[in-house]
Amino acid sequence: MTNNMISTEIDLFYSGASEDKRLTFGLGPLEFERNKELISRYLPAGGAIIIDAGGGPGVYAEWLADIGHQVHLIDPVNKYIQQAQKRAEKLKKPFKATLGEARKLDFKDEFADMVILHGPLYHLQLKADRIKALKEAYRVLKPAGVLLGFAINHTVSTVTGLLNGMIHDPQFYDMSQNELKSGIHNPPANWPGILPEAFFHKPAELIDETREAGFNNPRLFAVEGIVWLDSKYFETRSDPKKREAMMDLLKSTEENADLFSFSPHLMVCGKKN
Repeated sequence: MTNNMISTEIDLFYSGASEDKRLTFGLGPLEFERNKELISRYLPAGGAIIIDAGGGPGVYAEWLADIGHQVHLIDPVNKYIQQAQKRAEKLKKPFKATLGEARKLDFKDEFADMVILHGPLYHLQLKADRIKALKEAYRVLKPAGVLLGFAINHTVSTVTGLLNGMIHDPQFYDMSQNELKSGIHNPPANWPGILPEAFFHKPAELIDETREAGFNNPRLFAVEGIVWLDSKYFETRSDPKKREAMMDLLKSTEENADLFSFSPHLMVCGKKN
């Protein structure tokens, strides 16, 4: 373990990765754009106190602070906290960045208007740990406060593997099968660069866990939805009219439960009673 918070494998993976760059290529821009759009729907007017748990190097925290919110970023990766602190120092409206993790939030009860969970729901493989993180979010939220939790879909490796041919590698196939059956993601040794140990949710599981933590009537949204399956996706994004139609399609299907399994990422929204 590193700092008694995360495994060595997770720490090494993120210490060698660039979240800023990831959000600028491939499907990263769509994920970033959609996450901001979904988060924006629940931001209270006049500024809010927001805990960004698993906030990485502060990409979202910078955006939220810039539009007038008081942001407290926590992350268990030392490299990300250092990057986030440097990012915050350059801002006219800085945010706070502290080493920590979602199962033990160093905030008093009813402190925040919003808690965002970016990584905890998929890097905590044990359900008990995920529930603990969700209950911590519930504890620190004010009455009527909002939880926004981001998760990875249990189908993501299978669908991606079918599209790019990786599904025919026996180890990748076995990994995908395990994710479909149990949600447990452990990357094969011969596939470097794949996300380390994680949990990939079924949509219903994400709803159930959020409800178990105390949130009533949680809502689920597809982040990328089905539009990334467009065989000419990148060509579509570069055409303003096609891109607008694609985003309209995404918004019109974002809560369609029959289509949830096609979306690489999901967002659950829960409100504190």
